[in-house]
Amino acid sequence: MPFPDPKTRNPVSLPDGSAHAGTVFLSAVINHPRINVGDYSYASAHVPPDDWAAYLAPYLYDFSPEVLQIGRFCQIADGVTFITASANHRYDGFSSFPFAIFTGGGADSASVPEAGRDTVIGHDVWIGQGARIMPGAVVGNGVIIGAGAVVTGHVPDCAVVAGNPARVIRLRFAPDVIVALNQIAWWHWDIDRIAAHEAAIVGADLMALQQAASG
Repeated sequence: MPFPDPKTRNPVSLPDGSAHAGTVFLSAVINHPRINVGDYSYASAHVPPDDWAAYLAPYLYDFSPEVLQIGRFCQIADGVTFITASANHRYDGFSSFPFAIFTGGGADSASVPEAGRDTVIGHDVWIGQGARIMPGAVVGNGVIIGAGAVVTGHVPDCAVVAGNPARVIRLRFAPDVIVALNQIAWWHWDIDRIAAHEAAIVGADLMALQQAASG
C-alpha cells in the first residue's frame, strides 16, 4: 500500500477500513500564519479537537510576533502543549500583572513584554504524552521527549530528555553517528526513497543508510 500523501487529514486506517479520527497529518489540518509544519509530522488526541492549532499552541495568535516551527516526520502524542512566547507576562518590574489586556492597550503598552523567541522543533522528534514545550525552546533532530516533560532552552540532536525541568538522560547514538545522520538527512528524501530504505532507518543500519544516500 502506498504511503499516504502528507495532505491526508487522517492517514491511519482502522481494521474496518475507516479513518482514525484522532491521528492527523498536521500539514493537512493547520492553516495558521504563525505555525510552520513539515510534511508527515502527525499528532494524536483521544478526543480530536476542532482546531488543532489552538489545541497544540493555545497562546499563539494570528497577531503573535513569534513562530512555532515543526520539522518533518515529528510524532506528537496526546496532550502535548506548546507554550509559546505570547503566553508570557512582563516580569522584570514590580508586578507581572498584564494591565494592557484589560485596558485594551496595544503592543507598546508598558505592561506588554518584548517579543519572545520562536519555538523550533527539528525533524523526526518524538514528543511524549502531556509534554510541555516552553517559549523559545529549540529541539534538535531525532530528539525523544519523555511523557510529562517540561522542555526549555536548547536540546541537542538525538538526545533523550525527561523530567521537570527536562534534562538530557542520554544521547541515542555516538557523536560521530549523530553527525552522519544530520549529513544524510533522510527526512528530506522523497517518501518513496524513504520507504525503500525503511529497514535501514528504523534498524539503525548506518552503513546501509550511507550507501543509500550516496546511491
